[in-house]
Amino acid sequence: MSDLIFGSTGVWFMMGAVLVFFMQAGFAMVETGFTRAKNAGNIIMKNLMDFCIGTVVFVLLGAGLLLGEDALFGLIGVPNLRLFTDFENYDWGNFVFNLVFCATAATIVSGAMAERTKFSSYIIYSGVISAVVYPIEAHWVWGGGWLTRLGANLFGEGSPEFVDFAGSAAIHMVGGIAALIGAIILGPRLGKYVKSKDGKVKVNAIPGHSLTLGALGVFILWFCWYGFNGAAAGDAVSLAQILATTTVAAGVATCSTMFFTWIKNGKPDVSMTLNGSLAGLVAVTAGCANVDCLGAAIIGLIAGILVVVAVEFLDLKLHIDDPVGAVGVHCVNGMFGALAVGLFDRVNGVFYGGGFRLLIIQIIGVAAIAAWTAVTMTIAFKIIQKTNGLRVSKEEEIKGLDSTEHGLMSAYADFASSVEHIYDNDEEAAEITGTVPVDVAVPVQLATAPAPHKAVASDVKMTKIEIICKQSRFEALKNAMTSIGITGMTVTNVLGFGAQGGGKEMYRGVEVQVNLLPKIQVEIVVCKVPVKTVIETAKKVLYTGNIGDGKIFVYDVENVIKVRTGEEGYDALQDVE
Repeated sequence: MSDLIFGSTGVWFMMGAVLVFFMQAGFAMVETGFTRAKNAGNIIMKNLMDFCIGTVVFVLLGAGLLLGEDALFGLIGVPNLRLFTDFENYDWGNFVFNLVFCATAATIVSGAMAERTKFSSYIIYSGVISAVVYPIEAHWVWGGGWLTRLGANLFGEGSPEFVDFAGSAAIHMVGGIAALIGAIILGPRLGKYVKSKDGKVKVNAIPGHSLTLGALGVFILWFCWYGFNGAAAGDAVSLAQILATTTVAAGVATCSTMFFTWIKNGKPDVSMTLNGSLAGLVAVTAGCANVDCLGAAIIGLIAGILVVVAVEFLDLKLHIDDPVGAVGVHCVNGMFGALAVGLFDRVNGVFYGGGFRLLIIQIIGVAAIAAWTAVTMTIAFKIIQKTNGLRVSKEEEIKGLDSTEHGLMSAYADFASSVEHIYDNDEEAAEITGTVPVDVAVPVQLATAPAPHKAVASDVKMTKIEIICKQSRFEALKNAMTSIGITGMTVTNVLGFGAQGGGKEMYRGVEVQVNLLPKIQVEIVVCKVPVKTVIETAKKVLYTGNIGDGKIFVYDVENVIKVRTGEEGYDALQDVE
């Protein structure tokens, strides 16, 4: 019965694989939210295709390298042709499980190289990761390769072996190292780092367009991580422990990041705190089955701080542009998580009286996996750069990859104006009705001799008052205008630039130059209500004595025409039927 639930083809094992697949949605949302809207469709396409391309190459080559028998001194496996011929005896459970893990390693890379990578190049290097890079090092760890025997070979039989239960090193560190190398070779986004005349480099923040999507992605990933870490549990007790340590590490890491950025920057950083959740999950992945809750809490505490330090060090000191923090989350904390097992393993960890043997084994294993990934991905990226090209042109990057790479005007329909495409012929237009015939109301018929009781534009002085104010004061302004008899106004959300440049705000450790501040623009045309009354009322409502209270502009208006009736001047401004 236990095998039916927890074995390599058990129900829970397969459910875990399904949850790991759904992590693709989480990664897609995180990466989309942390980047700009003009590249959202490109990010979605990459996360879709790295799994699909990965499936093809994993079937053709990767699965054989991972699950095949040892060759070349036990370093790699040989392609297992039973994958295509022996359907009854092949371990399809392990195949599916390793396939979705393989896709996870590949998709990590897209976030660090987002917004400036050719789509064709992404498909190529994603395929390389799924076909060769991940399968070979994963074979070392889980397929019976040399790392599974390293402890016995170094310290004799009965010694601990390399531990990476769910892939801090084999998956996350591999994806993170590939992301780091790709970001270095690719170079930063335009405008990210600007060198001044004195040689100093100014780091500019490029905020993502939707932290809401980013947060949704984090919650999806956290939920799916229970399958990521727990699917290989051997029984219910082990599963419960894994889920507990996973939750504790992530929760503590999130708190750690929040308080660290709060103390450091004066305010808790939303995007970095989201990264902190992922950092805790990544760090505990290697030891989730081997550490207790106290160890998981300490791992999470360190991971939450480590991700902030890593992200800011790469950005501010090394000037490596990683839009989503993939290197800090996956590379740095993947490496830390694998090494932390040597410290916090309940049996063989240094802090639990197990000596240094496991820690030494973990160091060797992490170094070998890191070296393999760094060498192969450097070669792969360099070849792609010299042949197909790795980066889009400056013009394409400025326009956005949605339009230039995919012919997509926008991944968000409402962002693009397409009014000219709404109607193909006159019959499709909405029927126009009203109390005044349209040929009289539009175009307006100018009266040559107005009736004595009618006021026209030249009879009454009309004034346009334009008010720029804080968004928070709009309701008070609207109510005040209504109270003095203003019955109509035009309201627009605008961005304002002032010499003060806005207040100092931080995004992912980088000061955001708030040159454009959100404002409300209110336009009012008056003739009956005195202009001075409007101005004094507005000043009274908007004044706080602080920078940014707003400005009031006054213009003469030549004429006003009501489209529905054709009335002009004073009459056009009245709302009386």
